[in-house]
Amino acid sequence: MYDVSKFSNLGVGRYRVQRRSRIRDRGRTGVVAAVSALGLTAALGGCGLTGDSGGVTLRLVAADYGDSESNSSQKYWDKLVEAYEAEHPGVTVDVTVYSWSDVDAKVKEMVDAGKAPDMAQIGAYADYAAKGLLYEADELLSIPVQADFVAQFADAGQVKSVQYGIPFASSTRLLFYNKTLFQKAGLDAPKTWKELAADAEALKAQGVKYPYALPLGPEEAQAETMQWLLSGGGGYTDNASGTYSIDSAENVATFNWLKNDLVGKGLTGPVAPGKLNRAAAFSAFADGDVGMLNGHPSLMQTAAKKGVKFGMVPMPGVDGPSKVSMGVADWMMAFKENGHADEVGDFLDFVYDKQNVLDFSREYNLLPVTNSASTVMTAADEDADLKPFLEELPLSELYPVGRTSWAAISADVKKRIGGTVAAGGSPSAILGQLQLAATRAESAE
Repeated sequence: MYDVSKFSNLGVGRYRVQRRSRIRDRGRTGVVAAVSALGLTAALGGCGLTGDSGGVTLRLVAADYGDSESNSSQKYWDKLVEAYEAEHPGVTVDVTVYSWSDVDAKVKEMVDAGKAPDMAQIGAYADYAAKGLLYEADELLSIPVQADFVAQFADAGQVKSVQYGIPFASSTRLLFYNKTLFQKAGLDAPKTWKELAADAEALKAQGVKYPYALPLGPEEAQAETMQWLLSGGGGYTDNASGTYSIDSAENVATFNWLKNDLVGKGLTGPVAPGKLNRAAAFSAFADGDVGMLNGHPSLMQTAAKKGVKFGMVPMPGVDGPSKVSMGVADWMMAFKENGHADEVGDFLDFVYDKQNVLDFSREYNLLPVTNSASTVMTAADEDADLKPFLEELPLSELYPVGRTSWAAISADVKKRIGGTVAAGGSPSAILGQLQLAATRAESAE
């Protein structure tokens, strides 16, 4: 039997809900457990299935979050699958892990060839949902598991008010600053854009290579862009109407400020922002060559390994710390092509067990997508370094991933946005071009 003590967030026993005739109903003994954090009471199953599932093999394609062979995500999945299969005779789960540069394309190839995996853990789901290829979340997951997701991630998994994307891992962004460089220059962490620019001027005077690293290169320009848009009171979409608002007055003002007050004054380093990728900026920070940049939790470990002393604060805004941070979620989804909804749902309930979510989040310095795991990490001493990111999580805003147009818009931003701050570039013109493309794409949805 599996150790049920680690499932304490769901009371005693396991976490199943007998809400439909499916695999979990075969030979299970229900016990009542209180889901105290959510105020729910559910009938929960025992430790595994007593019946046979018919020799089903489930295929999962997943992304690799590791930075070396020693911590490859394949090792995480192999361990998790071994535990699951030990409790579920007759069910085999075959997991293949690909790098982030390959995984989305691999899944697309499989789907296009009529050989979709049962599950995919990748970066986007909306295109597949719009084509009717995915199961709805409530066709798969038990009620306690669905209710445990952090609200904004569950909402972001919806297409036309139906959830298809199941959040898997998340992160937020904070402003990292090099404490050693700041102390030498007699600086405090900035809270406003004006203070950020003044700090960058002082760092430049001290000979710092990248006073503020602004990675608007094609690797992840959409992330740096969104963080700045939010700090300027704008964003990719209008909160009231929900439509794209890329060329809003707030967004144009933000990029005019970046162009004139940072880039134009030589405060962003020797590489043009449009050619600086996020990985290169992170590497430069770990080498001690960057005064400030926006970073996610993985940067902590990278910088610490190189002995860089750093601090982290909310992204500065026009008049004070930004009220909204950028959040990012990666997604799990299940394809209908092979059937197996019962078996897939049962396995995913196991994947989203609190302890499994904690294990994954801690292994890869990511934020959990469930309330139960977030509560544990917020209070645990071992997760103290992630607490600033966890505090930002409720204030975060995600990409408009529920729109089938977002993938194309994101690619367009990566290609064009660096030109807004280049010499001779026009923020209003380029943001206007992006908005026109977004409007056309949106009308085609």
